[in-house]
Amino acid sequence: MSGTLADPGVTSIAEVMRSAASGDAAAWDRLMDQYGRLIWSITRDFKLAESDASDVVQTTWMRLVEHIDRLEHPERVGAWLATTAKNECLRSIAARRRLVLVGEDYGLEVIGDHEQPADEALLAAERVRTVREAVKLLPHRWQRLMELLMAEQPYAVISDRLGLPVGSIGPTRGRCLDRLRVLLDAS
Repeated sequence: MSGTLADPGVTSIAEVMRSAASGDAAAWDRLMDQYGRLIWSITRDFKLAESDASDVVQTTWMRLVEHIDRLEHPERVGAWLATTAKNECLRSIAARRRLVLVGEDYGLEVIGDHEQPADEALLAAERVRTVREAVKLLPHRWQRLMELLMAEQPYAVISDRLGLPVGSIGPTRGRCLDRLRVLLDAS
């Protein structure tokens, strides 16, 4: 490639990626202009706080800087950024769930060996609550999908209600369940 992004011959995303990889600031500006809103919209889908969303956006761009030379399909950088942003959102949510804020007046109570174990019904209710909280962290469309699947609605009904092709319901369900596993493992 002979020039920079300002040259009329540099138009494809693959060319912009090569320019960015070689340190062209204009190429980076173009990538950020073209995909910045996409990354921010993904953080909104996950309902992240502004500071967490900002961290995810910065980390997503940092990951591109780290991997720009290794992308097999530079023309698909938009999909790569979207996937990376989603993974970073999940990491952010998981990290938040691990934080336990304890004030000075609070302590952890020790349960004696002589006390009875918790009732199974209480444990089951806690599991249900945990799953419901994790589902609330999914994008709204995935929440609706899970509700309809749990109500054992036929795929044709789900397709009509969500505007999804019947053939994409199974794969979408799989991605949704994968994300739920990550969220539940973090809790």
